[in-house]
Amino acid sequence: MTDAMTQENFRTALRVENARLVDGSGALPVADAVVVADAAGTLTYAGPAATAPPVPGDGSAVRIIDAGGRTVLPGFFDCHTHLAYAQGSPPGRRGELDPVLVTYDTATRLRQTLDAGITTARDLGGLSTGFRTAVETDRIVGPRLHTAVRIISHTGGHADFRLLDGTDLSGGEMAELADTVDESRLAVRRMLRAGADVIKICASGGMASPYDQPEDEGLMEEEIRAVVDECRRHGGKPVAAHAQGTAGILNAIRGGVTSIEHGYGLDEEALELAGERGTFVVPTLSTVFAGIDKDLMPEHHYQKKVRWSGITKENIARAIEQGARIALGTDAAVCPHGQNLLELRFLVDLGMDPMAAIVAGTRVSAELLGLSDRLGTLTTGKTADLVMCEGDPLKDIGVLGDPGNIVCVVQDGVVRKDLLPAAGAR
Repeated sequence: MTDAMTQENFRTALRVENARLVDGSGALPVADAVVVADAAGTLTYAGPAATAPPVPGDGSAVRIIDAGGRTVLPGFFDCHTHLAYAQGSPPGRRGELDPVLVTYDTATRLRQTLDAGITTARDLGGLSTGFRTAVETDRIVGPRLHTAVRIISHTGGHADFRLLDGTDLSGGEMAELADTVDESRLAVRRMLRAGADVIKICASGGMASPYDQPEDEGLMEEEIRAVVDECRRHGGKPVAAHAQGTAGILNAIRGGVTSIEHGYGLDEEALELAGERGTFVVPTLSTVFAGIDKDLMPEHHYQKKVRWSGITKENIARAIEQGARIALGTDAAVCPHGQNLLELRFLVDLGMDPMAAIVAGTRVSAELLGLSDRLGTLTTGKTADLVMCEGDPLKDIGVLGDPGNIVCVVQDGVVRKDLLPAAGAR
């Protein structure tokens, strides 16, 4: 029996006391706060201790956690992961690996991600829906998942890792190839049939792909429009666009996508258009700050990253300054797994206020995933996902990037990680 199942069998109401509350809404922190969740994992109170409800009865039916003055925040999101791949593992070699070992290693990465403070993750290529179900049914412990399953790409585009003779060493786990408007519609239908929560497309070339450059265009605007329309026809699934070069970014925004992933080439025109359309930007700065490792990367990948790193920092800094709708994503697998909240520090390094960075990783990310009605802020009526950390992230956002500082993680009202001293809970 897993520890998640064991905890589920003993689910009780939860009360966190003596906390410094940063609720994810952008409101000022509450110095002496209490957070209360009922046995169903729904928040019933989050605010000053002075107005908190009393502990019912003798308190035996409530798990009480003394935060000891530590900071309590909402569970964070990572809106761009590749959990089926180890860092530095080429997607094109996936088919060479034992699928049983891949499954176990993926489960380990899911646990590492949750322990880093990520209670919800969006996987944008390579992860089957079985992992989503496994988390939902407590077979394994990890972030709740939205998954794209595979990535829609042109032949020879960013997600096409086949050899020159056509051999697909990825085992068919990464790309869904489409080269016309009609094929793009069919590719969407196949991904929806596979259970995808989000459709991922390539609107530009990329860094890791061997046959193209980030400046190259991927799916054409009319193909992107067809993808977006097909999603509209089938329940309105969101569309995430890998878009690095400026031309691909503009095609994606004009085509109506929900989010621009990476956005390294965001210029003034693209920022203005994204603002008009309400398009989210997921900058994945970890790929630039923590994802460049010559020893782990093929030479073509390394050279492209070095060439683009300065451009990326300049353009994303401008996007931050101009108030782009930024959500948190890391591209974990290109950068390390289990260190996801380092992304917050990189956002701050490029000019974002620490509180705004926290909001980007909580409330705004929940809006991107369509989950803001129940996640993203610690407010009454929402799901009890919360993270407790050492230190004050509003003074030093870097404390959140060290998983050792994440001392408690609660998901759906269940304590998934607890590094608090024994006296911290009763």
